[in-house]
Amino acid sequence: MDSAPVEIDGSVMEGGGQILRVSAALSCITGTSVKISKIRAGRSSPGLRPQHLSGLQLVSDLCSGGLQGASIGSTDISLTPGKIQGGNHTADPQTAGSVCLLLQVALPCALYAAGPSQLCLKGGTNAEMAPQIDYTIKVFKPIVERFGVHFDCDVKMRGYYPKGGGEVMVTVNPVKELQPVVMTERGNITKIYGRAFVAGVLPYKLAKDMSAAAVRVIRKEIKELYINISNLQEKENACGSGNGIIIIAESSTGCVFAGSALGKKAQVCMQIESVQKLLRCC
Repeated sequence: MDSAPVEIDGSVMEGGGQILRVSAALSCITGTSVKISKIRAGRSSPGLRPQHLSGLQLVSDLCSGGLQGASIGSTDISLTPGKIQGGNHTADPQTAGSVCLLLQVALPCALYAAGPSQLCLKGGTNAEMAPQIDYTIKVFKPIVERFGVHFDCDVKMRGYYPKGGGEVMVTVNPVKELQPVVMTERGNITKIYGRAFVAGVLPYKLAKDMSAAAVRVIRKEIKELYINISNLQEKENACGSGNGIIIIAESSTGCVFAGSALGKKAQVCMQIESVQKLLRCC
């Protein structure tokens, strides 16, 4: 006889999408049925948005699970997982929803699949209220590799709000178990680098201005290190127009920190915001 599903209250703490992603991933990994209610109750528009729905469908596909009640606006869903399969899987919310948040819910599941998985994730690669794809590749990836996690992330097309249209191919190799790590000492900052970018119709000068301003702010706090922030203009491999910056710092103990920000029409100081985020970590 099947046990009753674990009931999850989606309104606890911030009442956002994170509890949904974590609950769905853990359900898939442990083989435990869950019933999640009051989904995103803490948001101005409660219930599932296209990105959350795509993430749930992706997890359900990965584990050949049963997904009930999942539609745009739903506040209650049930997931009954099966065996996690490898193979090819696609998630496309058809919005600028973050591909990195799709990866966030799918990667833990794919790590325990029966074979390698290839995930085609579509949407926004550089989106608000989510990690940028650059952060995922340059910061998140090297850290989880220390746990024995191996995945490749190939950015086919960058996508920006409001069009989306980005595409990332992620290949994940399963693991038998995760390796323990010790990361309790920050160490000394040994390297600072980053990426300032513009895409679409935005001028290259904007990228140069962002990186120059970021270097000036960092220099007030950290004077002895060379700071290498590259300036990029993406024309062929981007959908829509956007701009932003990410600044990364590495330490003597192997820690990786970063600060990032995206450009907005009413915001001219995103480079300062990214530096402030980085310096709070350092």
